[in-house]
Amino acid sequence: MSDIPTVLKKIIARKVEEIDERSTIKSIADLEKNIAAARDSDQDPRGFVNAMAQSIAKGNPAIIAEAKKRSPSKGLLRDPFLPAQIAKSYQAGGASCMSVLTDADFFEGSEHYLIEARAACSLPVIRKDFIIDPYQVFEARAIGADCILLIVSCLEQRQMQELNKLAHRLGMDVLIEVHGGDELEQALSLGNKLLGINNRNLHTFEVSLDNTFELLPFIPEDKIVITESAIHTRADVAAMREKKVNSFLVGEAFMRAADPGEKLRELFF
Repeated sequence: MSDIPTVLKKIIARKVEEIDERSTIKSIADLEKNIAAARDSDQDPRGFVNAMAQSIAKGNPAIIAEAKKRSPSKGLLRDPFLPAQIAKSYQAGGASCMSVLTDADFFEGSEHYLIEARAACSLPVIRKDFIIDPYQVFEARAIGADCILLIVSCLEQRQMQELNKLAHRLGMDVLIEVHGGDELEQALSLGNKLLGINNRNLHTFEVSLDNTFELLPFIPEDKIVITESAIHTRADVAAMREKKVNSFLVGEAFMRAADPGEKLRELFF
């Protein structure tokens, strides 16, 4: 954590404030009531890992298509930003799952975007945010998330273990994201099926597919490896699939297209 990038320090500091603000309005007990109500109405989590695994088993790429309005490094990506429309387009385009940014301050995201997107499709949805506290895990399930993201760069090992265990107890899957070898070792200790490799250097914001290629030899074959960032062309996809990386998280390339689902088909099928 001592080597944590400055931008992440700012985000985490804001998250601590945000959690304090939200918990005064809605307690964990309130969130648990919402979760129970959803369970009683048969709104159980959709299987995120299963959806990814089924796509791969059919010989297809497993694509987590992302809905992201803004990026701190690239600015505004899509305006107007219509989550339900995007979700329908992604499902029609062949996505396996969907990712929705819920961070408001740095990405102009919202929990309401996740709720709208999930209601408009049958895809499992991951809450893409900077999760550092159990409150956010309860909140994720209460708004309908089927999976959460845990970023090793943001967490101490004890925190990560606690949040991972809680998410699974609530019925969600967990994607663990790493940026390098030290983080990979920590992530693998959790035993999760999903492992994301972010190709973006959080210190320089430069991206390189080599980050995924360099870590692959150290990852057990039973993991679903998801390459994240820097996928822009069919050649990028082919390079990954040649190395038996069949899972992708893509946002920017789709968000800049008039029809995100059509761009997805163009890139992957």
